[in-house]
Amino acid sequence: MGISRDSRHKRAATGAKRAQFRKKRKFELGRQSANTKIGAKRIHSVRTRGGNQKFRALRVETGNFSWGSEGVSRKTRIAGVVYHPSNNELVRTNTLTKSAIVQVDATPFKQWFEKHYGNTLGKKKATDEETKRSKKVERKLASRAGQATIEESVAHQFNAGKLYAAISSRPGQSGRCDGYILEGEELAFYLRRLTAKK
Repeated sequence: MGISRDSRHKRAATGAKRAQFRKKRKFELGRQSANTKIGAKRIHSVRTRGGNQKFRALRVETGNFSWGSEGVSRKTRIAGVVYHPSNNELVRTNTLTKSAIVQVDATPFKQWFEKHYGNTLGKKKATDEETKRSKKVERKLASRAGQATIEESVAHQFNAGKLYAAISSRPGQSGRCDGYILEGEELAFYLRRLTAKK
């Protein structure tokens, strides 16, 4: 039969059945959903209308995530889907789509924070050896010291080593799984949703 994106098969607003005056057309074509899962990178290219290409991510395990308040992006590993606004089934099957709320590895952001501000986030390591720094680096870190404050709920996540993030790209269309770290009111909203679900 084939998946179609036309609206001719739908009833009118009054409930009347519309007359079928033509068959399906190539430009009304729909394709199977990608249902992107977490795993070793597997991406198919699809030829689309006008000879263009889409990149169908079937499996993906990393993505570029940006930390908005700090203005920094890092490539990090995706741990799993924790919430999905459209369907709980997508959480159970760990399906990556746009607007899915995922947990990502906090390590790259933790390392950047330590290098940029000279402060340690989350749990301290057993061996606390002072690293030798030049006077120029010490001055630079001292000038940034006042800016090294982050939200309580985000700092709490660094202890666990995982951050909540939202996917903003479309893995089934672009072949990439990129997004941003949740902060502020948006993070508070999703934390409420997660606790309500449990």
